[in-house]
This record gives sequence, C-alpha cells and structure tokens, in this order.
Amino acid sequence: MSRVTEAQVMEALKTVIEPGRGQDIVALNMVNGVVVRDGNVGFAIEVDPRQGQAMEPLRKQAEQKVLALSGVSSVTAVLTAEKAGAPGGAPGGPASPQGQPQRVAQGPGQGAGQAPGQGPGQRSGPERAMVPGVRAIIAVASGKGGVGKSTTTTNLALALATQGLKVGVLDADIYGPSQPRMLGISGRPQSPDGKALTPMENFGIKCMSMGFLVPEDTPMIWRGPMVQSALQQMLRDVDWGELDVLVVDMPPGTGDAQLTMAQQVPLAGAVIVSTPQDIALIDAKKGLNMFRKVDIPVLGIIENMSTFVCPNCSHESHIFGHGGARREADKLGMAFLGEIPLDIEIRETSDEGRPVVVSHPESPQAQRYQEIAGAIWSDLSARLDDGGRAAPKIVMQ
Repeated sequence: MSRVTEAQVMEALKTVIEPGRGQDIVALNMVNGVVVRDGNVGFAIEVDPRQGQAMEPLRKQAEQKVLALSGVSSVTAVLTAEKAGAPGGAPGGPASPQGQPQRVAQGPGQGAGQAPGQGPGQRSGPERAMVPGVRAIIAVASGKGGVGKSTTTTNLALALATQGLKVGVLDADIYGPSQPRMLGISGRPQSPDGKALTPMENFGIKCMSMGFLVPEDTPMIWRGPMVQSALQQMLRDVDWGELDVLVVDMPPGTGDAQLTMAQQVPLAGAVIVSTPQDIALIDAKKGLNMFRKVDIPVLGIIENMSTFVCPNCSHESHIFGHGGARREADKLGMAFLGEIPLDIEIRETSDEGRPVVVSHPESPQAQRYQEIAGAIWSDLSARLDDGGRAAPKIVMQ
C-alpha cells in the first residue's frame, strides 16, 4: 500500500466546497491540525459556531474524500469553532491579546439555535440527551493518572453486565485510550448506514474508543477544541442501542474532556478512583469538587491498590498506605464504595484483554468489583426511579 502524505490530504480537501461561500475549505483556511501516521489521518475543520450542526454533512464529506485516497485506512475529522466576532471585529472572531482568534468547541445547544457569544448555561432551545436509548451514564474519574482508573472502569462495567444489565463503555481518554486492549477488542468500527458507527463488542460489552480509529502507538496531538469535538462525535455518531448504563472512562484531571461530558451529557453520577496516599487523595478531591461544581452527584470513592498480599507468604503490605480514601469519604460525607487490592492477577488479566471479572469470576478480586458494582447500580436505580437527571447547566462566573 502506498503511503499517503499531508500534501495529498490537502489536495483531496480542496474538492470539498463550503456551500455558503462557494469556495473549497482549504482556500478558506478552514483546515488545520492535519496528522498523518501509518495511513491514519486526522484533522480539524474550523466553522462558524452558529453553523455547527449545519456543517456536519461537510465534515462527513471531507472524511470520505480523504478516505478515498490510496494508502488511507482511517480518517477522523472533527469540527471546531471560533467565537463570533464583535461588531467591527475580524470575520474569524474577536482577537485575543496576541491578536489571534479565540477558538472554542461547539457546545450543546450551540449552532443555528444559539446566538453568538451566548454562554453554555444560557441555551435558547430545550436540553436533550445526546445518547438516546441509554438509561444512565456514569463517569469513572480520577484527579491524576496512574491510579488504575481504566482497569477499574473495565471491571466495573463487566461486573454490571454479569448482573444482567446491558452495558457500554465509552473510552473518553482521547490521549491515552486503553479500553480496546483491556477488553481484548481489535479492528475498526463499521458504519452500515454511512451515518452512525456500530460500537465494537466483547464479553457482552459495547465499546467505543479512539483506540479503534488510530494505531496504539500513534500520539493524538490535538488541542482542547478538537478533543471536545471528538467526544461529541463518539457519543452522537455511535449507534449504542438500548443500554441500562454507559460507563465513561474519563481521562485524568479536570480539563476539557470532563467539562465537555458535564455540559453535553446528562450524567447520572461520577465515581472517583484514588490510591490511598495523600498526594493522590489531594488530586482526587480536585476531581470530586469539579463534579460538585457542575452539579453532578458523586456516587462514591473507590480506594484502588489498597493492600498488597504476598502470594508466597501471605504477608499484607500497605505499599501506598491504607484507608486514606475511606477517611476522605467520611470527611466529605459521601459513600465509600470499597477497596481493590494491589494484585498481580488484576494487572495481568487486564493487560491480556481478559479482565479478572470474566476470567476469574469466583476470585476474591472479582468479588470486590461485583460488590462495588452492586452498590453503584443500587444507587443509580434509586435515582432513575426518582425521575432521572436532567443535563446540568454550566454557568461561567
């Protein structure tokens, strides 16, 4: 297979005409952030925020034009937007102190139905869930990386499924997607109707991840607005079908992806994962407080890597301390969901794509996940019976 170049991608995009102005999107300087790696192509298309929804056909056309090139195996195009200009300002939007237009992601309710400059908490139209057919959506988050959040997400999703629930996993960690490996899924999603992708599936779990669209070793060199648009499309353009719960594996921290999920999706709640030591708990509190600020209930805290039991002598060691997450939950007046041990079997089975909940369902480790999943679903069920949850409004002060 011949290798495609960035110049070839740009030539293909010159055939995509912006309907309102009658010129191609390259001539109009709408294309940026082109990444070409091993036949996988990604780029962003900048559009007027008032026309965001109307530009969706143009985005799909751009993807098809590039996908038709020899040597291209996948294409990911995302829409980004610039703030509408003030009277007398440049057409591209108001200038920043450095004289550059301010880029923003197209948020929920923005587009033709939202006035320029309207804040995300001032929507003119009715709010709506972006994932029809999904009863509840929960985020599994952490304040920092390296605490085992993705491993916890995978095993909790599988534990929920073993309780007879229809479960999906959205891998929202654009920069470090790990769900394809942990769920033992390879290949690319298909789109039978050319409009929506069919999620990948294993162990009865539906999954969508950027890891299916780019090679595992390809870095995602994207800025915030591109990440936000990619998350929107993984929610909006995927045929999730009927699910009881969609579990979202959030990236670590409190940045763009978390705020995008908070703004765009009626999250039923969030689960915080932390290790016991003080430094991890400090960051976990930041994540917890972020969800509280955007009015998303925190379902509880999980202490991961809580205790290490030597497989040879059964001696118990607290490598990262012990009980810190429980004490923090008590201080904050929220549920402590349970402890997950630091265990080689959990690590090995996750790396091999056969998580411990399905490979060793009778093990003590799997039972821990089952107990935590049961507590989460019990809480969620009560919330659903109480009428569910509307999408939160984010007010910038």
